[in-house]
Amino acid sequence: MRIPFLSFSPQHDPLRADILAAIAAVYDKQWYVLGDQVREFEAAYARFNEVQHCVGVANGLDALHLALEALQVGPSDEVLVPSNTYIATWLAVSFVGATPVPVEPNPATYNLDPARLEAAVTPRTKGIMPVHLYGQACEMGPILALAQKHGLWVVEDNAQSQGAQWEGNLTGSFGDVNATSFYPGKNLGALGDAGAVTSNRADLATRIQTLRNYGSQRKYYNEIIGHNSRLDELQAAVLSVKLPHLLSWTQQRQEVARQYHKQLAGIGDLVLPAVAPGATHVYHLYVIRTRHRDALQQYLTEQGVGTLIHYPIPPHRQQAYAHLQIPAGAYPIAEELAATSLSLPMWPGMQPNDVTIVADAVRSFFASW
Repeated sequence: MRIPFLSFSPQHDPLRADILAAIAAVYDKQWYVLGDQVREFEAAYARFNEVQHCVGVANGLDALHLALEALQVGPSDEVLVPSNTYIATWLAVSFVGATPVPVEPNPATYNLDPARLEAAVTPRTKGIMPVHLYGQACEMGPILALAQKHGLWVVEDNAQSQGAQWEGNLTGSFGDVNATSFYPGKNLGALGDAGAVTSNRADLATRIQTLRNYGSQRKYYNEIIGHNSRLDELQAAVLSVKLPHLLSWTQQRQEVARQYHKQLAGIGDLVLPAVAPGATHVYHLYVIRTRHRDALQQYLTEQGVGTLIHYPIPPHRQQAYAHLQIPAGAYPIAEELAATSLSLPMWPGMQPNDVTIVADAVRSFFASW
């Protein structure tokens, strides 16, 4: 590929010595699970996210799952989720025996549409799981107002938007308890699976600390039925090296997005990312839309430009959720987004010439139509 979809080199190469030293320090200390590295990273990430508590877990899906379990969500409960999201959001609801109830997104921002939420509330509804999709903060003001009106909790899925803000406050700080992922491709990525829960509620943080470690706060004494979902010491050490660079990397992503906006404006039927008033976007992904998505992706591949589709099948059309018997066409916005969205190359360290190569290839494709 001339321009890969993602390159880690601009982030990792300057930090190579520091990351290897951090890994070596864990190796030499010979304490590999729930040690100083995890505690130090949890404290640092809580400060970054401007919350009182951070609990490191094994991955982002576990973070969502444990958040719901800490809130005692279970069978007969319903949780409002976006119709347009990665399936992990829905899976976490299913893991606790509850039912995911899809709500359509705002077609301009792709995030959960607050205006559509109230119609989905029933006596069984227990909470709302907004997803800050692709890097843009959801409109948390009206979401929180609706939650308060109906006595619902809120769990933010912040896997893609570390550092994004809604009206000056960081995503991952609004909900009763919130989840994030440090999968390698995230804006703050580990060198393997990793995740965390953030909250300002000490009771929920303590319960998740217990749930992640076999239901135990004290070795061999198990207060509740728990799980084995602990952030690894090695991954915590790597994340601690990378966290101080996240702001700079975010600014670089935003600059790449500005270049894309400028160079792709007015081409064909392209729909470029739009940002809601009051929200910021940290561009985990730069997603365009076109009716010619599949042909454009094939052409870009032939030109040496890597792309991905996020996500080709919405959760309600996945075989895993066939039992919900949701027919095709029930959520037309999510289905239209699945059919037209294409993610272009995006990473910190992308150079202006890289963006120009991508934009020129897109322009060349549409010139042939």
